[in-house]
Amino acid sequence: MNITDVRIRKIPADGKLKAIVSVTFDNEIALHDIKIIEGNDSLFLAMPSRKLPNGEYRDIAHPINAETRKELEDVVFKKYEEVLNEIQSEDSENEEE
Repeated sequence: MNITDVRIRKIPADGKLKAIVSVTFDNEIALHDIKIIEGNDSLFLAMPSRKLPNGEYRDIAHPINAETRKELEDVVFKKYEEVLNEIQSEDSENEEE
């Protein structure tokens, strides 16, 4: 299964939540509400989850193995960096005007 599209849907201004992402696989299946979170040492992906009656959260979709998780992280973080660079470029252009 190939990742065919990554969309950064929202980048909040403050806090540990850095972005909300949607990923499309093989132009056929979309996975929404993946979160990019700032951890203590680095960014990480939090997969879509549901709150259980006991207060715990359980992923409703997630990679099955480490290789797939790594591929997903690499593609999503690359796109996130591209979007951040675009935003910074736009901010720099607006400051110059």
